[in-house]
Amino acid sequence: MSAERLDGAGVAKIIRAEVAPQVAQFQSTRGRKPGLHILLVGDDPASQIYVRNKERAGAEAGLIVSVHRLTADVTLDDVLAAVRRLNADPACDGILVQAPLPRAIGKDGTAQVFDAIDPRKDVDGFHPHNVGLLVQGRAALKPCTPSGVIELLDRTGHAIAGTHAVVIGRSEIVGKPMALLLLQRDATVTICHSKTPDLKATCRGADILVAAIGRPGFVTPDFVKPGAVVVDVGINRVDTRETAVSLFGADHPRIADFDKRGSLVVGDVHPSVETVAGAMTPVPGGVGPLTIAMLLKNTLAAAKARG
Repeated sequence: MSAERLDGAGVAKIIRAEVAPQVAQFQSTRGRKPGLHILLVGDDPASQIYVRNKERAGAEAGLIVSVHRLTADVTLDDVLAAVRRLNADPACDGILVQAPLPRAIGKDGTAQVFDAIDPRKDVDGFHPHNVGLLVQGRAALKPCTPSGVIELLDRTGHAIAGTHAVVIGRSEIVGKPMALLLLQRDATVTICHSKTPDLKATCRGADILVAAIGRPGFVTPDFVKPGAVVVDVGINRVDTRETAVSLFGADHPRIADFDKRGSLVVGDVHPSVETVAGAMTPVPGGVGPLTIAMLLKNTLAAAKARG
């Protein structure tokens, strides 16, 4: 058996095609384009790529996308001042602070930065105000990756209500909001993490299994109930050929890609899970494009709410 491929890139393309005419209508009635402002601090290579992808997608949908770049040696006060300027900018509808911030900012500093964003412009859905609304099922701006997963399940015809959903990972960005959104769609939800006893057995009870832990190939076939829907949120860079071969086998086409590029982007789910799962998202081409599509939807929603 080979799992159905859940084409996140294809679904994201549809969502973006739906957003574009709504952006045009907004511009026609409000006399301006929605504005997405991205704050990029430092020179992390992955962040540079992510921001370029967001710029391109936003421009294609008709948004005004502005990137504000700060050097890696800035202080926390500098970053907070940049956020405050965007909060006060009437042309700014959505603010996205690209994570991770430089190590010197620290975990507490990063929390201060996200807390400083005007909740009405918080298109990532991370502000405590919006998290509280999410818990109550009232959020207008929901975290992009989890809401993208819900869109993917809906648009590919995979029912959520009445299922047992297991989320591996309890991050504020994916794990916790993913569990809440599944619960609000009438799934029975279990959140697993590093201290969960007999993790494999718990996961094998899942009709929908969401992996979001940042460990390449961690979820193997013995985690998965035959026929389950497996959603791989992981984005991990593999830099050694030995690891790539252990995931795909020496003759897999992706090994040729590794030899060409010197690295591969892989998920948290081992490729062999496709022999057990009923449906499965690929990496790349699965959840990642949906995250950007939902960012565009959030920016438009924030612009409409602001007027």
